[in-house]
Amino acid sequence: MLINLFQTIRSAGVPCTVRELLDLLGALENQLVYANIDDFYYLSRATLVKDEKHYDKFDKAFEIYFKGIERMEDVFQALIPEDWLRKAFEKELDPKELKKIKSLGGLEKLLEEFKKRLEEQKERHEGGNKWVGTNGTSPYGHGGQNPEGIRIGGPGGQKKAVKIWEQRKYSNLDDSVIIGTRDIKMALRRLRKFARQGNDLELDMDDTIKSTAKNAGYLDIKMVPERLNSVKVIVMFDVGGSMDPYVKLCEELFSAIKTEFKNLEYFYFHNCIYESVWKDNRRRSQERFLVQDIINKFSSDYKIIVVGDATMAPYEITNAGGSIEHWNEEAGHIWIKRLADHFENMAWLNPVPDDHWDYTSSICIIKELFEDRMYPLTLKGLEEGMGELSK
Repeated sequence: MLINLFQTIRSAGVPCTVRELLDLLGALENQLVYANIDDFYYLSRATLVKDEKHYDKFDKAFEIYFKGIERMEDVFQALIPEDWLRKAFEKELDPKELKKIKSLGGLEKLLEEFKKRLEEQKERHEGGNKWVGTNGTSPYGHGGQNPEGIRIGGPGGQKKAVKIWEQRKYSNLDDSVIIGTRDIKMALRRLRKFARQGNDLELDMDDTIKSTAKNAGYLDIKMVPERLNSVKVIVMFDVGGSMDPYVKLCEELFSAIKTEFKNLEYFYFHNCIYESVWKDNRRRSQERFLVQDIINKFSSDYKIIVVGDATMAPYEITNAGGSIEHWNEEAGHIWIKRLADHFENMAWLNPVPDDHWDYTSSICIIKELFEDRMYPLTLKGLEEGMGELSK
């Protein structure tokens, strides 16, 4: 069994060797873990993965190999607290949506019936019109047809759920992706401001020739500090949900940015920027960075590049409590305005084709907040965006 697991992990791009496999076998022989898939996951990851940047690849391979039947306990772990959901319902739903809920007996009835069905249900369910499951007409679950229910996890197929209830998992962008073309780097190079800084590491040919001539032909070498791009950049990446189809494009951009800019900071967010962002998607619940601290820490000459599709419910930008993962006390547009008031140059790169922007309300709102400095994530869009930031 472990040979097949080992091959699956290697095929996913994790550089583990036979030595690590033998270490894992030795740990199992000494019964460091026994009959527990979670313990085995952590043991195998600690043994086979030597660099944390490969954790996401390992997770994907592990899931592929041990793909099993979903348990109802997993549903409970993914639920967001009831008080958050209740606040979001009461604050964000418009009269038409509240009228839909009344068809099930009101908000209290909807939540009460949902809890009751979770308690009664003992197994995974697919199809049908009652249980929490998939591909049915029940108002609870995902992948079905009911227009007036709660989507619990899973993909949003019909986009008609009254409220989304889930805890999402995102993966960090891989900065080791090999760029398929030099054009991305060339477009980024429009945002350059060279300065000589640091130790004398570069030969100054002109000054060396002049100094040698003045020295009666005796060689007098002159050195100058290396000429580096002194532009300071903060990049914020939208991750998860509707951004999943653009992961490869964002990884290529991320790799190019890390190559081109020496003074670089990066953060992640989901859908809209609120009071905090994060650097590691695996630790986003424990380790966050306050946007106000970013404003206070970094000088106004930092260039802000936001990468995202700006595709969300409009209330996620305009209302307090708009986030689908937590209760945000202040609306997203307020935090975007604070960033714009502090940083002199900001641009939004959007992977959605620009001829589709006018058909999505949230894109129009973000575009207006950024004073029309939204550019398509294409080579031409990159050049235009970097040209704007370099002004």
